[in-house]
Amino acid sequence: MKELDPTPAVFRELDRAAERLLTAAAPLSDAAVTGPSRLPGWTRAHVLSHLAAQAPALERLLTWARTGVRNDQYPDRAARDAEIEAGSLLPAAALVARVRESARSWQRAVETLPGPAWDATIVPFTGERCTPRRILVIRLRELVLHLVDLDVGHEVADIPATARDIVLADVIGYYAEAEKAPAFTLSDAAGVELARFAGGGPVVSGERAELLAWLSGRGDGALLDAPGGLPALPPWI
Repeated sequence: MKELDPTPAVFRELDRAAERLLTAAAPLSDAAVTGPSRLPGWTRAHVLSHLAAQAPALERLLTWARTGVRNDQYPDRAARDAEIEAGSLLPAAALVARVRESARSWQRAVETLPGPAWDATIVPFTGERCTPRRILVIRLRELVLHLVDLDVGHEVADIPATARDIVLADVIGYYAEAEKAPAFTLSDAAGVELARFAGGGPVVSGERAELLAWLSGRGDGALLDAPGGLPALPPWI
């Protein structure tokens, strides 16, 4: 599982990712937010509602780490889905305001988390046991990929290199542990081997942004070099 140390540079990366998303979302009209996102079955409003709800949900995990008292992200999936659905009915300006305020609150919480809390064990909604260092990755991943999902002109190729490589490493880590991952080797355009899945196999290579887009289900991999054809990937989260 990819983790990040709680450094000022990491905090700045998170803050900048939030600002990029908010800058892109701010001009959306009420009509625009009801349009489809790139996520099946979700409008842009659903994406924004999810982001607005996710930040306080992750804050609950930080509270758990700080206090030692279990504080789950959500009671269950039904409660999570209902919260997203309810939020998706809000006007565009209200949705963006919720995303902005929740992002500010998250940033304050993460930057003031006491040192010992960073080593506490918590359990995100996905069920993995981790420390808050893992939560930094999850938050960054959600911000940069859901900006692409909003379908407002931002692509995976537009993700800044530092954030892109963090999220790429995270997705690679997921497939490294996936039970049904096919056997193949992943390399970037410079020939740097990034991973071997299921012991390795045919090489899939290309620009890192194209690799991330394909692995995360946000690209068809058409620009990747795969002489034996692209392997069929199991669903990513």
